[in-house]
Amino acid sequence: MTNSSDTGYAFWALIILYSAARLLQVFPGPVSISAVVALHVFPPAIFAMLHGAKYYGWRGISTFIALILVFGNIFENVGVRTGFPFGHYYFTDVMGPKLSVVPIMLGVAYVGMAYLSWMLAVLILGDTRGPLIRRHVVILPVVAALIMAAWDFSMDPIWATILRAWVWVHGGPYFGVPVGNFLGWYLVVYVIFQSFALYLQRWPVRTSLSLSYWRQPLAFYAVSAAGNLLVAIPRPGPLVVSDPTGTLWRVSDITRTCTLVTIFTMGVFVLLAWVKLNDRKT
Repeated sequence: MTNSSDTGYAFWALIILYSAARLLQVFPGPVSISAVVALHVFPPAIFAMLHGAKYYGWRGISTFIALILVFGNIFENVGVRTGFPFGHYYFTDVMGPKLSVVPIMLGVAYVGMAYLSWMLAVLILGDTRGPLIRRHVVILPVVAALIMAAWDFSMDPIWATILRAWVWVHGGPYFGVPVGNFLGWYLVVYVIFQSFALYLQRWPVRTSLSLSYWRQPLAFYAVSAAGNLLVAIPRPGPLVVSDPTGTLWRVSDITRTCTLVTIFTMGVFVLLAWVKLNDRKT
């Protein structure tokens, strides 16, 4: 298992790579969209594996990742083919090669953000000092799913309606995204988190970790939120985009709204976790 300094260096390297991805999303230059997507999904996933191993052990974090990949891919494949539980949609080639009808990198994206969301929920509920207490076996998945749904709510119109990484066949009121997508998203990640919480009931965790360890997932999620704010920067490109129903949406309306949503959802969760962590110091 890695020591504290190794994990710290790895963390900063991964967060720098991820920060570069957020900048390249706004100012891509000669970098391909596939490379930008890869930088979005792999650094958080690698961080989840290394960081999670220190708290849950390799077996624990491997179980977490397996639950994400299995449930995530099952629901996404069912979703593309049937419309349940997200709505009718399909993936384009923006996210790269697919396994069946779902991009491989989508599953990797689930891993990183699911872990960050879970760890922020652990911080907010004050569950950092030992195994899950009984009431948190249910409450923790509920909160973690809200935190991860906030991420989707903050960026789905950008990746769907502007970048067209996936396409909502029948459009939707949220800049071309159906409301049912967010209900379905919450259901899927709740199932994943609840399964992991039940697994953790009898699984030991390491309780002697430093405050710097807990600051790392908070900082990573905060950088993700900050990256969403960059999309509001005006840049060359179409001023208006359309969804498959022919509804026209102003790009500036989408980016500014997603910025505000980020502040009042992801930003609030960052603030709550930061306050809770600072309370722990006193």
